Amino acid sequence: MTALELTPAWDKVFPHSDKVEHSKITFHNRYGIELAADVYTPKHAPANGRFKAIAVSGPFGAVKEQASGLYAQTLAERGFLTIAFDPSFTGESGGSPRAVASPDINTEDFSAAVDYLANCRDVDPDGIGVVGICGFGGMALNAAANDPRIKATVASTMYDMSRVTANGYFDADDSPAKRNETRAQLGKQRTEDYANGDYARAGGVVDPLPDDAPQFVKDYHAYYRTPRGYHARSVNSNDGWNMTSALSFMNMPLLSYIDEIENPVLLIHGEKAHSLYFSKAAYEALEHGVNPANKELMIIPGANHTDLYDNLNAIPFDAIERFFGRNL
Repeated sequence: MTALELTPAWDKVFPHSDKVEHSKITFHNRYGIELAADVYTPKHAPANGRFKAIAVSGPFGAVKEQASGLYAQTLAERGFLTIAFDPSFTGESGGSPRAVASPDINTEDFSAAVDYLANCRDVDPDGIGVVGICGFGGMALNAAANDPRIKATVASTMYDMSRVTANGYFDADDSPAKRNETRAQLGKQRTEDYANGDYARAGGVVDPLPDDAPQFVKDYHAYYRTPRGYHARSVNSNDGWNMTSALSFMNMPLLSYIDEIENPVLLIHGEKAHSLYFSKAAYEALEHGVNPANKELMIIPGANHTDLYDNLNAIPFDAIERFFGRNL
């Protein structure tokens, strides 16, 4: 594992809170990739000296200086020790080549965060939860299905990256012929990448924005490509993911076993979000699972997909605090 260079300056897209202490740390996953994280610690420790803790990551293509950091800092203001981490191959975290996404490795990243927190002297190892935003909401659910140390899970404005990659938006390309066409294109891309000694990128959120862009693309642009949410290390704000990342998501469905999650889950989604169907499908699986009584879907009236990235009037932090307070 190589030592990471962490930026000492506050370079988040949200203001620093004077209610918490902030520091930066690294931890490694079981593939030997070193991950970078921001730690947000409440200024007043609990009476027993051990915090309940929450690991946060996402959205898919974002960095910890964006939405995940906002969630982590806000929950630290409410008494939880939190970390917001960059997934493998992105942001300040390690891993090469850069800008690779993986259903397996990115799920592992959440469990690696639990490894770190469970070994912190000021954290209750039996009181650790996770928050996944957008595509990392799906990763968080996948991690919760595989790792019972995660005592409570919040998936906010969740994407099922396997489903959207394999089937297209709204399942419009759900056919073997369409998938095989994509596989052929990506196979050709792999050959070219190997010959070039580098990996072509898919392009981030489109910029400039075409007049006929769907509303949800306009919403992404308003976050990732404007001062509201732009960050120099964000995949979505810049050149996008490694193009061939799509292959593993098509071949390895993420949410196959979420019906076996025994611990509590809270799904949060905007009423007007184009992606709401992902959370509805996940909730249906949880409702028919081994412990449906502690599963909840909260739909936020009037909210779109990216409102749950940073709109403090839309993100239900009171409900999230209550959820973790009950279950950690």
